[in-house]
Amino acid sequence: MRAVVLREPGRPVGVEEVELDPPKAGEVLVRMAAAGVCHSDVRLADGELGKGRWPMVLGHEGAGVVEAVGEDVAHVAPGDHVALSFVPACGSCRSCLSGRPNLCEPAGRSALAGVLLDGTSRLHSNGTTLQHALMTACFAEQTVVAAAGAVKVPAELPLWQAALLGCGVVTGIGAVRNAARIAPGDSVCVIGCGGVGLQVIAGARIAGAAAIIAVDLNPDMLELARSVGATDTVDASGEVLAAVRELTGGGADHAFEVVGSPATIRLAWGAIRPGGQVIVVGLVPRGVDVSVPGIEFLSDKSLRGTYYGSGDAARDLPELAALALAGELDLAGVITHTTDLDGVDAALDRMRNGEGGRTVVIIDPDLAGGAP
Repeated sequence: MRAVVLREPGRPVGVEEVELDPPKAGEVLVRMAAAGVCHSDVRLADGELGKGRWPMVLGHEGAGVVEAVGEDVAHVAPGDHVALSFVPACGSCRSCLSGRPNLCEPAGRSALAGVLLDGTSRLHSNGTTLQHALMTACFAEQTVVAAAGAVKVPAELPLWQAALLGCGVVTGIGAVRNAARIAPGDSVCVIGCGGVGLQVIAGARIAGAAAIIAVDLNPDMLELARSVGATDTVDASGEVLAAVRELTGGGADHAFEVVGSPATIRLAWGAIRPGGQVIVVGLVPRGVDVSVPGIEFLSDKSLRGTYYGSGDAARDLPELAALALAGELDLAGVITHTTDLDGVDAALDRMRNGEGGRTVVIIDPDLAGGAP
């Protein structure tokens, strides 16, 4: 089958013919319809998430149709439409039992190692084992995932839109619902209006935030931010803090950093009022430290992280799909580019340059369901 392979950082990724083993017990074979290109793909391709994470089949945000299931898989069957989750929670580790399946320990270890839950890979190329990007490896015509990584979604939702659910949407809206717990009337500042930042804005709108201030360098992204719910926009090259404080009467209740940079995390810290909180959604490269003025903790400010929406993908993905079908969540509107597998490297470059919202890779046009 054809798949996008990262051979080593610093080299363009490319499409290769690779071999895929059939699913084992507790696994699912999915024919991919479409996949989203995420900033985490850039971090992996650029070697910023640790050494040795290559060769690898990239892609971790996608949707498709189940082709086959291994033994002991009962929640999906061939023909089902599924969105992929890159945290297939085991349900029995300390994190899962404490109600935090997004921090599932076996899934975390396997994702870091580039393998499935049994510690092995299903991907090979000319005798060389390939890693699975975040247990998903969905920039490919087919993929094998852990059973909990295939989450059934309504067939009425086109798969080229459902492809966004499993990372950008669940991460952004989950950060609003589960990490920040925004209440109606709250004020929100979102720094970074890429694919995930736009979902944070949409989530804040759905939650009833009164002021939603979008901050970005790209005027096109600020326009997109308004289309999904931002009430105000601020050019990041200007006096951001003065603008946010004026718009909120002294600082936002919540600031979301969706870039993954120490400078923008510090900016978010300055944008909140006493008693406010910063939620760091952006993926900071390994080895990079972040600092804020310690004296300001006396003003009861808080700084916290979030991973994968701080929720439960098995529960949340179907709920988010239902919001999209009800017209409350516009998935198509944040997609600025579509391409095929051969266009993934160019899509990564666009993301490095801060150009456009989400790129969706149309892998099987017939299954994808009428993408533009």
